[in-house]
Amino acid sequence: MSALSSLNTARQALAAQQRALDVTGQNVANVNTEGYSRQRVELASVGGSTVPAIFSTSTEVSGGVSADTVSRVRDAFLENRALGEHASSARLTVESDALTQIEASFREPGETGLQAVTDTMWSSFEDVSGADSDQASPSAVLENIATVASSLNTTSAALDRQWTQTREDLSATVDSANATAAQVAALNKQIAQATRAGLSTNELADTRDALVLSLAESIGATTSVGSDGMVNVLVGGSSLVSGSTTTKLALVGETSLAEFSATGSAGLSVQTTPGGTKVTVGGTAGGQLTVLSSTIPTYQTALDGIAGKIAAALNDGNTGGYLSDGTAGTALVGASDGGATITAANFRLLSSDPKTLAVSSVAGVASSDSSNAQLMAKLGESTGVSGDYRTLVTQLGVASSVSAQSLTIQTTITSNVDTARESVSGVSIDEEMTQMLAFQHGYQAAARMITAMDEVLDKLINGTGRVGL
Repeated sequence: MSALSSLNTARQALAAQQRALDVTGQNVANVNTEGYSRQRVELASVGGSTVPAIFSTSTEVSGGVSADTVSRVRDAFLENRALGEHASSARLTVESDALTQIEASFREPGETGLQAVTDTMWSSFEDVSGADSDQASPSAVLENIATVASSLNTTSAALDRQWTQTREDLSATVDSANATAAQVAALNKQIAQATRAGLSTNELADTRDALVLSLAESIGATTSVGSDGMVNVLVGGSSLVSGSTTTKLALVGETSLAEFSATGSAGLSVQTTPGGTKVTVGGTAGGQLTVLSSTIPTYQTALDGIAGKIAAALNDGNTGGYLSDGTAGTALVGASDGGATITAANFRLLSSDPKTLAVSSVAGVASSDSSNAQLMAKLGESTGVSGDYRTLVTQLGVASSVSAQSLTIQTTITSNVDTARESVSGVSIDEEMTQMLAFQHGYQAAARMITAMDEVLDKLINGTGRVGL
C-alpha cells in the first residue's frame, strides 16, 4: 500500500467514525422521543476488485471502510406481534368497559335496582286487605308497580343510549382510521422516493410505524412488506393501504337499538367504499362492533323478557281475581306505545285507581276477601320471574369479571411485548456511551494514522535523495 493510498484509507476511517459518532449523538438526543428507533451505522470493509482480468491480482491491502448505510434496529417478528397484541388489548378494553357500563345501568345490587323494587312490589300485595279497608294498601301496590315500570324504563333507556353512543364512537373510529391510512400512504410515497434517491428514510419509517400501530389498535390492522421500503396495510385480509393508494372504510347498517332489534339482522358492519365488501375489523372497532351487535342487544333482550314476564304475572293474576264490587279484574300494565308486546322500554301502569286491583277471589258480590292479593304476592317466585332476573344479574356480573380478568392478562402480555420491542429498538444511554467511546478511539486512531503518514511523506519528500546528511 502506498503512502497516498494509506492517507485515503485513513480519511475514510475518519469519515466513518465521524458518521458513527453523529448517529450515536442522534440516538442520545432522541432517547425520550416516543416511537424513535435506535439507529446504527453499518461499517463494512471495502474490498478490492473481484473481476477476473490480467494483472487484476494484487498483494495490497484493500480500500478501507465504508459507512454509507444507517439502519434502524428493529425486530420484524416483535413488531408484527405488537400489532396483534395491541389490537387485542384495545378490543378487550372496549368490551370490558361496555359490560361495566351495563352493570351500572342495572344498578345491582342497590335500593334502586330492579331486584329491590320488584321484591317490594310483590311483598306489598301481602298488605292488601278486603273491600272494607281503606285504599292505602292497594294504592301502595300500584305505586310500587309504577316504580317497577320506571326502573325498567330507565334501564332500557340507559342501554339504548349506550348503544347509540357506541355506534357514534365506532363511526368516529372508522373515520379516524381512514385519515390515518391516508397519512400512511403519503409516507409510503415519500419513503419510496427517498429510497430510490439513496436518501435516509429512518425518521419517516418511524413515523409511519407509529401510525400503523395506531391502526392496529383502532381497527386491527396488519402489515406486509412492499417495494422500495413501502408497507401494505391489511384489515381482516382486505387491503387498506397498498403502496401509496388507500381503500376507504364506512360504517353501514342500523342507527338505533330499536331498529337493530326489530330487524334482527346482522346489517351493522364495516365495509369498503366503494365496493361494499364487509371487513372483519379488530381492535377498538372490533370491540365496538361486538358490543353493538351482541353484548347490548343480548342484555336488552333479556331485560325485555323479564319485563314481559312481570307484565304477564301481574295481568294474569289481576284478571284471575275480582274487584271489590265482584266484577272481574282487568290488566294492570300494558305497552305505552299501544303495541301488543310489552318490553322494558314501554312497560307502564295502565291505571293508578286502587279500585282496579283485583284483591278478591270471590265473583259476583262485594267481598272483603283478599286471597287473590295473597296469591299475587307469591307470583314473583312461582312464575320464576324473580329467579330469572337474579340469574341474569349473576351472568352479567360473571361476564364483566371474566372480561376484566382477560383484559388484565392481555395488558400484561402487551406490556411484555412492548418491553421486548423496547429492548431491541429503544435507546440505551449506557450502550450509546460505550459505542461513543469506541468510535472516539477509532477516530483518534485514524487521526494518528494520518499523522504517521504525514511524517513518512515528509521524510520521503524532504529527506530522500540528499547525500551526506
